Amino acid sequence: MTIRDLLTHTAGLTYGFMHANSVDEMYRDQAVEESDDLEQMVDKLSELPLLFTPGSRWNYSVATDVCGYLVQKISDIPFNVFLQEQILNPLGMDDTDFYVPEDKSHRLTSNYEITKDKGMRLIDPSETSHYLKKPGLYSGGGGLLSTVQDYFKFGQMLLNGGKYEGVHILGRKTVDLMTRNHLPGNVDLTAMGQTTFAETPFDGVGYGLGVSVMLDPAKAQILGSKGEFSWGGMASTFFFADPSEELLVILLTQLVPSTAYPIRRELRVTTYQSLIDN
Repeated sequence: MTIRDLLTHTAGLTYGFMHANSVDEMYRDQAVEESDDLEQMVDKLSELPLLFTPGSRWNYSVATDVCGYLVQKISDIPFNVFLQEQILNPLGMDDTDFYVPEDKSHRLTSNYEITKDKGMRLIDPSETSHYLKKPGLYSGGGGLLSTVQDYFKFGQMLLNGGKYEGVHILGRKTVDLMTRNHLPGNVDLTAMGQTTFAETPFDGVGYGLGVSVMLDPAKAQILGSKGEFSWGGMASTFFFADPSEELLVILLTQLVPSTAYPIRRELRVTTYQSLIDN
């Protein structure tokens, strides 16, 4: 297993909520995603089998959490502190953290889940949300809370080739590398095998180092540009950046699961249909 396998979700890991095979059942039995911290999570993973040989397939997974663990070990700095010092503070992302402090709690939104009858059920009330307390597990794969203003700063930094308002977070060639397709043979996700859960379509879409990458809009059957990169969150959140159009689009919602409605696809189509040349 290599760093690239982890960053591209080809490491053979999975998520316990998949309910697709015996390996993710083991994740649930061992409460992998409910670990006290990143070190305990990785210790549990080290005792469990892989879903497949690394590099042979694609499967959305806790691989990004393992990347967070590696950042923590290599830097010898707690992962949440590393994010604050190296990314969030330099970009002025003052409203982004793994929890919401008391003086900002009135700004936290509630989260909802779609029910079988297409109704909505409140699953995380803002007044009593678990995000109001500091977590033990600072996840590399999820858990940060943010605002559209903060998220814009991060997305624009990537779109600008690693810098935002004079602050350099990444080198231009680093961003160029991470937003290229890294799947073996430059294939799309469909060629790497279907999975039960993903935040992106598979046809015509590849995967870079942490983001999906548009390879062929015609094959993906959607308006877009080759080289556009994106990703989404479980509560139907989404961002995509199109370097060729100098375009950044952010969608923040609070509805689980992200497959409940095709709002991401509709947003993309509406956005690209609105582009005109003066």
